[in-house]
Amino acid sequence: MLLKAEQLAAHLERELRPLYVLYGDEPLLVIEAADAIRARARSNGYSEREVLTVLPQFDWGQLLAAGGNLSLFGDRKLIDLRIPAGKPGKEGSAALQQWCQNLSPDNLLLVTLPELDWREEKAAWFTALANAGVAVKLNAPPLAELPGWIAGRLRRQQQSADPESLKFIAERVEGNLLAAHQEIQKLALLYPAGKLAHEQVREAVLNVARYDIEGLREALLAGDIGRLARTLDGLMQEGEAPPLVLWAMSEEIRALATIRAGLDAGRPVDGLLKDAKVWGPRQLPVKKALQRLSTVTLEAALRHAGRIDRLIKGIGQGDLWEELLRLGLSLCQPGKADARNRV
Repeated sequence: MLLKAEQLAAHLERELRPLYVLYGDEPLLVIEAADAIRARARSNGYSEREVLTVLPQFDWGQLLAAGGNLSLFGDRKLIDLRIPAGKPGKEGSAALQQWCQNLSPDNLLLVTLPELDWREEKAAWFTALANAGVAVKLNAPPLAELPGWIAGRLRRQQQSADPESLKFIAERVEGNLLAAHQEIQKLALLYPAGKLAHEQVREAVLNVARYDIEGLREALLAGDIGRLARTLDGLMQEGEAPPLVLWAMSEEIRALATIRAGLDAGRPVDGLLKDAKVWGPRQLPVKKALQRLSTVTLEAALRHAGRIDRLIKGIGQGDLWEELLRLGLSLCQPGKADARNRV
């Protein structure tokens, strides 16, 4: 069974399964989900707990032994299995599949993994775990969904805020969910239950956003000028290397230019996306960007990127970060699209 993060609490109120898998890129959500499962397990009589961490040379016989070692007092046991690398290997895969075939009501296995790609999610060992128990994917919400996530957290502490305030908080904690959690808790300490005024939110919430290259790519494809400018400024303040920033932007521009040229030649978009190695969730923002951008705009952007590359190498004059911002802005502004630009 596959569950979304927001479905876990209701599930635990109804039942407790003998196997749970938590995986994702957001430590805060993984920790909270694991705490919720452990709390429910304690209330259901799982009074013993054994922690196993899969490091190099880990003996997978320990897992099977942990499940077979009965307590002297007949207590139920929670086995906390952590796989930091996300890949159990051949021996681990076999052990996990064997475990799934012999589930016991006296043992609850809690498996914690990092973020997995689509190939790992289709691996035999992961499929066996998900089919035998409950798998919960725990990734940080994207910026567009972050205000809703914050609103939900405020409701837990009997507080609320208007959409403008929620967006204000989201923009300042983007990419840093632990900081978002702390800022929300701070609002509960500073102000009573009820609706928060925008001035109260502005005074209390710090700018703790953490900017990264992936966020820059997302802003570029979405044509989000405000986020693009904030992200570039954040990367500059954090000391990110300009060549890496230019590489990330140039990769997106080259992919878009290649696909755009294929569309202009009458080729189907799905084949072009596959050739450009644009997979999964990334396809939708790329398609939307292509509706906004023409071949002329993309070719001009590639020439601009070439000039910035020469600036990085000390050839020419200009401010690197200003030029990177101008490059991004040229791709965020809607061009004069014609019928060929439709995807």
